[in-house]
Amino acid sequence: MDTKTIIKLALKEDAPKGDITTNALIPKNKIISARFVAKAPGVVCGLDIAGMVFRHLDQKIEFVKKSIDGKKVKNGQVIAKVTGNARAILTGERTALNFLQHLSGVATVTKMFVDKTEGNAKIYDTRKTTPLLRELEKYAVRCGGGYNHRLNLSDMVLIKDNHLKISEFNNLTIYKFINSGIPVEIEAQNFGQVKKFVKLKPDIIMLDNIDFELMKKCIKYIRKHSKCEIEISGNINLKTVKKTASLKPDRISVGKITHSAPALDISLEF
Repeated sequence: MDTKTIIKLALKEDAPKGDITTNALIPKNKIISARFVAKAPGVVCGLDIAGMVFRHLDQKIEFVKKSIDGKKVKNGQVIAKVTGNARAILTGERTALNFLQHLSGVATVTKMFVDKTEGNAKIYDTRKTTPLLRELEKYAVRCGGGYNHRLNLSDMVLIKDNHLKISEFNNLTIYKFINSGIPVEIEAQNFGQVKKFVKLKPDIIMLDNIDFELMKKCIKYIRKHSKCEIEISGNINLKTVKKTASLKPDRISVGKITHSAPALDISLEF
């Protein structure tokens, strides 16, 4: 779903029959100015989307960015200014803030994880995203210095534990995908699976929910016998990511950067 449609639906959700309070209290042609202010340090993301919210309500509204997506901001820093019709600004205020706060929160948490790796691994997102907001959240991950895993189930083959449990998995199936040019990733949860999957020559082997010492053993084996990328996944948090990254996998996938990112505190001040 494109961003304009998402914004349109979000505004319809918040004001299906208009903003009855604002329309009753505020003169139709009143012009005002307001500032978006960061109330906590973080990485800003979603400024253009906030501007699109207001312009959807009134194309004459002027939205001026005082920062850019992906930049660190300080507590008290003005990140944007909006000027125009008071009714449109008040009606769009919460929707614009919801997008801006949420996406800035995703970007901020992603940057925390990226910094913890000290350059030893790339941080990737997952499909653990808010329904219909996946593209926006993955954009926020990039603003935080992270990388995007597959966008959807059609992008690549990712054989996980549940596939292995209930499918008629065999080598010929994997070779068919590999020969088609579609990226192939296989999830391994023990050393035996690692030894088996290395022989299939997938693009990526994911080590999922494996303890540190076994992870170290698996990575050493994969590096010796394969050129495939190594991904580590499973309950990675800010306390464990540095130690995990010290093993120098190619990538670490973290669901928390999208599904559990707290909103960055941002307010609209008049």
